[in-house]
Amino acid sequence: MLPTLLPIGALLAGIALLLLGSGLLNTVVALRGSLEGFSDTTLGLIGSTYFFGFFLGTFVAPRLIRRMGHVRAFAFFGAAVAACMLLHALVVQPAFWMLLRVITGVALVGFYAVIESWLNEQTAAERRGQVFAVYMAVNLLALAGAQQLLRLDGPETFTLFAVAAIFVCLSLLPVTMTRLPQPQLGHTPRLDLRMVWRAAPAAFVGALSSGVAMGAFWSLGPIYGERVGLDAAGVATLMTSAILGGALLQWPIGRFSDSGDRRRALGLVAAVAAASGAVMVALGSFASVALAGFFVFGAAAFAVYPIVVAHLIDHLHQQDILAGNTGVLFLHGVGAALGPMLAGVLLGWVGSVGLPLHFALAFAPLAVFAMLQARRGADEIVDEAAQFAPMLRTSPTVLEMVAPESGIVTAQQADAVQTDVEPPLTPPPSSAPTTGTAGSPPAG
Repeated sequence: MLPTLLPIGALLAGIALLLLGSGLLNTVVALRGSLEGFSDTTLGLIGSTYFFGFFLGTFVAPRLIRRMGHVRAFAFFGAAVAACMLLHALVVQPAFWMLLRVITGVALVGFYAVIESWLNEQTAAERRGQVFAVYMAVNLLALAGAQQLLRLDGPETFTLFAVAAIFVCLSLLPVTMTRLPQPQLGHTPRLDLRMVWRAAPAAFVGALSSGVAMGAFWSLGPIYGERVGLDAAGVATLMTSAILGGALLQWPIGRFSDSGDRRRALGLVAAVAAASGAVMVALGSFASVALAGFFVFGAAAFAVYPIVVAHLIDHLHQQDILAGNTGVLFLHGVGAALGPMLAGVLLGWVGSVGLPLHFALAFAPLAVFAMLQARRGADEIVDEAAQFAPMLRTSPTVLEMVAPESGIVTAQQADAVQTDVEPPLTPPPSSAPTTGTAGSPPAG
């Protein structure tokens, strides 16, 4: 495995440093906004604009990368993000912060797309599954570590914004120094949401629910911690507990989902996430309950998106897998853009319990819907069963890292007949290590 990772070590180091900075900024923005007296609704809107930028970036970033090339695009996105981070501390005004969050979201999708396209091309087909797992582990560990940087200073100072910008600048060094050849460009399938609904209604609803909940978690989780009486170190521990819960339990949950009807697994996981939210509504004013609740919530909520992806793949022919997963990514992005705004309104209405209440309201309908779908009949696999792969939502490019060869080739052949299709960032991989999982939830 080490010979496989060494050539892409610069890429993994770059994404780790980037996420240390961006993960820190996401938390600091929420805490600083609260200290400045921004309303809960305003804080929710600031979170929504970030995920709107993330959503917008899936369309804008490929054009920029195609225009500039991977290395220059990576440097371009880095300069944009670092400047936005520092401007947060210099101009403390809600509307201006919303603009900065949109730009940051677009740029972060560009970062992900550059790294993932390189990983896809530089990794041998038989090793892509292992590299994908390492890449996701790096993502989660970096996001968890970023929360601990809150211990360096208070959000009211310039220090944390500067530290976040420094990490983003450092992330440029290993990537811009790389001698890896730049990936070639290919084609991506057309978005078809009707196909997703026809193939797997539970996946359609699950992608939306996951986006609504996780967008609010990343944007307003620190606010909830602050409202239940945690200091900066306590907020860091709270957020880290949810991320580590997701990192530690995705594999066991994934094995469970692989062993039976994924709709039941999806319904059970959504029910656990909703129940953890309900418990925090009832008892979350206690810091220990909040910490335990966030750990359980993270363990369940982080598994929803990968189960959704695997369930959808179970019900698609190989030639439709990339198009289907693009639809799931789109639905998750829409949900993530709406989630913080809705949660912010709830926080304003009912106080600190508004966020866990939002979690419960986001996942309870999914739990009921998935269980009802499971009762309608046996879950029929179209071609062959997918394998669960722990993942976060990053960029559409990651969908190709573990997609089946025949699915990509056929999708491109189908695209040749269609027009107005956006070219992606990577060539199709020659083969895949699994039976077909693809994907990628916000990340922070």
